[in-house]
Amino acid sequence: MKYKILFLVLFFPLLLSAQAYTSYSNEFLTIGVDAAGLGMSKSVVASTNDVNSIYWNPAGLVNVKDFQGSLMHASYFAGIANYNHASFAMPIDQQSALGISVIRFGVDDILNTTDLIDGDGNIDFNKISLFSSADYAFNIAYARNLLFKDLKFGVNAKVVRRIIGDFASSWGFGFDAGIQFERNSWKFGLMARDITGTFNSWAINESEFEKIKDAITLLPGQNQELPATTEITKPKLQLGVAKNWKIGRFFNLLSEVNTNIRFAKTNDLFSSNSISIDPAMGLQLDLDELVYIRAGIGNFQYITEFDNTKAISMQPNFGLGFKYSGIKVDYALTNIASVGNALYSNIFSITVDYSFFRR
Repeated sequence: MKYKILFLVLFFPLLLSAQAYTSYSNEFLTIGVDAAGLGMSKSVVASTNDVNSIYWNPAGLVNVKDFQGSLMHASYFAGIANYNHASFAMPIDQQSALGISVIRFGVDDILNTTDLIDGDGNIDFNKISLFSSADYAFNIAYARNLLFKDLKFGVNAKVVRRIIGDFASSWGFGFDAGIQFERNSWKFGLMARDITGTFNSWAINESEFEKIKDAITLLPGQNQELPATTEITKPKLQLGVAKNWKIGRFFNLLSEVNTNIRFAKTNDLFSSNSISIDPAMGLQLDLDELVYIRAGIGNFQYITEFDNTKAISMQPNFGLGFKYSGIKVDYALTNIASVGNALYSNIFSITVDYSFFRR
């Protein structure tokens, strides 16, 4: 009986034949977490091995040997949007581990001017109000060794909450799953995001929607119909290969190459009508696991210039880290837009490993 229930939970969204997949839904969940991973252009699917594996690849949680916690903060678009992440992980036994995390991406204090002008054309600035548009994701992950210690498996169940002021809100749920395999100094990773198709159900405040329609009468045909109330996010795959290199007595180099696969036509470097592939690569050089220097390149995209010619854009990322007494502080400089003169963002994160304090 329990296997039938598990089957139903995992595959229920795929049975909703009346609903079409949405190519771009819950996109805030593709940004990434942890300055260390972002400094390597997200190329960490095969090598992630701490509390932040809840996001990157839950299979990596097996390497957590004691309580671990992590916090991250980033501001995007010159401080207009704030992105925050908090996570906690702990081992269950020698073969398995558990983790929880929460993500918030929000724009606060947005001006609501739908009541600014009344039916007679009078302007009343006292009727301007503020609202927030915020996306939340609550995750719980489980990981364990499979068959032998070199093969690890992890699964992540997520609940998504999205709120757009008093205008609309939604609840969603979905699953991610990942595998890691390690042999000698080589590491391999597979991460399947939204493997069931993450399902979102929207509740729209129709009275507020009518106000928006009335406020844009000068733009006929714009926002005149209620948007769809259900979304199903398409699955995505990430493949990674990493290798550790020993350089001299004190230096270690981690290199990783990832391929990010979407089942849709996009502007990625390799794209067809049914699949798109975006490569990324990252490097991490550390001094005796004390000081870290990171660099990465990814987000290869075809862009259209003003003369209608095609060009390839890419996103370089950089990062620094420092680890001492069980506390690791990381910094990344990254550009999530990677187009034109888009602003770079400064990202900070801190990870605490309680095992150090048990010594």
